[in-house]
Amino acid sequence: MTPPVVHSLREQIREYIVEGIVSGRWKPGERIVERGIAVELEVSQTPVREALRELEVMRLIESAPNKGVRVRNMTAADLEEIYPVRAGLEQIAAELAAPRLRADLSALEAEVALLHAADRDGDGQAQVRHTVAFHRELVRASGNSVLLHTWESLGIEVWTALSIRWLGTRQQAYAEEHQEVVEVFRRGDPRVGELVREHVLGCAPRT
Repeated sequence: MTPPVVHSLREQIREYIVEGIVSGRWKPGERIVERGIAVELEVSQTPVREALRELEVMRLIESAPNKGVRVRNMTAADLEEIYPVRAGLEQIAAELAAPRLRADLSALEAEVALLHAADRDGDGQAQVRHTVAFHRELVRASGNSVLLHTWESLGIEVWTALSIRWLGTRQQAYAEEHQEVVEVFRRGDPRVGELVREHVLGCAPRT
């Protein structure tokens, strides 16, 4: 497996491990060996350790004395804790972004068009990718870099993909749901923040 091209060695290793978790190469409860990854990628153990530390902060892995690092056994409850936080962030983002998006919805509409194709083809990976891209563009339009960084630190794409793989939380009409969000911005609805918050919470899995 070739690691995706990213900005630093640490990020490259982190994304490599994430891809392994999402693809099922490492399953819940399975140990991830730091030295093994270093040998496989022909790097020192220091950036591998740094990448694993970041993934532990994202709650994708867990470590314990004398037991090493393992993929967390994710539950629907874990996901439910993330969605209220994400919903709050996106509510703020939507309120800040509303004037900009009402003037130019092209970034959101492009992702909706790609979601229509993904829905038609039943392409789960593309559904996840373009759903997350849609929401990232929404948050980016807020113009608040701290808000965007905080949102991205939640690991939305990873958790969404894992929820589909492990919990079977796949939806069918991604494009339709996100087109509704576009229309909220288009008409300048004063409840835009609240409606985006409800949209995000409506996507949360249920235990």
